[in-house]
Amino acid sequence: MNIVDPEKKIKEVIEESPKRKFVESVDVAINLKNIDMKNPNNRIKEEIMLPEGLGVERNIAVFAKGDLATRARKAGTDVFSDEDIEDIGKNKRDAKKLASKYDFFLAEPRYMASIGKKFGPILGPRGKMPIPIVDDSAIEDMIARYKKSIRINTKDNLTFHATLGKTTLGSDSLSKNLMTVLDRVTARLKDESNLKSVFIKTTMGVSKKIK
Repeated sequence: MNIVDPEKKIKEVIEESPKRKFVESVDVAINLKNIDMKNPNNRIKEEIMLPEGLGVERNIAVFAKGDLATRARKAGTDVFSDEDIEDIGKNKRDAKKLASKYDFFLAEPRYMASIGKKFGPILGPRGKMPIPIVDDSAIEDMIARYKKSIRINTKDNLTFHATLGKTTLGSDSLSKNLMTVLDRVTARLKDESNLKSVFIKTTMGVSKKIK
């Protein structure tokens, strides 16, 4: 993959962007070519754990009860029970607030059907349907992984974006996150030549082409 010194380019993007009163993120814009995105089989839908994290943890919610719920809370997540599913599902506004607040939802398999029925029309279009917890013993590791993860979903677009992390992570960590994303994307392409171009930029700052 012909990427022009990603760490150097990220450092330049951060240094050349106007200073803001908030901590910006560094984002990547990826442009594909010669792919029929109307064919669902050609679309890219991936959950990617960034090796250096994002500089801020993702918000995770878990649908569970009993010991699993207790452990999930200790691991730093908000936990919802089957009663919560029923209560929140009765109010569309509350369901939308839930969908907006959390980046990832994890759920015991026994709750997947009811979640789909109550929240499917809201979570589905946002690409936030819950991920089944298939191994209760690994819930802490699962939560830790998704706290450092992003979701990519091209849908039917040839151009899509992803967040690499806060500028405070530094160019070295951000470049490692960038290459992790690009490796996952190119692994899904039938031909690396389908990767047309790659740009990086801060949230509201300058943009630089790196491929």
